[in-house]
Amino acid sequence: MSNETDAIVSAIIAKWCAGFATLDAAALSSLYASNAFFFGSNPKLYRGRDGVADYFNGLPRWRKPSATFSEVHAAQAGPDMINMAATVSFDLAGERPDLVVKVSWVIIREDGAWKIVNHHASSKEPLI
Repeated sequence: MSNETDAIVSAIIAKWCAGFATLDAAALSSLYASNAFFFGSNPKLYRGRDGVADYFNGLPRWRKPSATFSEVHAAQAGPDMINMAATVSFDLAGERPDLVVKVSWVIIREDGAWKIVNHHASSKEPLI
């Protein structure tokens, strides 16, 4: 991962974690591309910024949610595209069991800014 790629991904992760900590759907959806695809913690495919906002607005209103990214891998996939994969641990302050998932993002340059165009979360536990 290049220093520039690392800085881009780190900045998006920091904004994402800050938005998640307050369940700020507007701040979170602003990190996504206009035609984003989003698979979160339920089976539904959410589309676009409005869909991403709907997903986050539909989450329970936990008192003190936090997300920690680890095992972050990123690679420039083209001049305007970054591929990222990570493990994300969600701490929901005992309001539900902590959750650990695998997340992958495709990040593109849209209107001069880096935005997540594809978000996919899946179980960290083996399914097979």
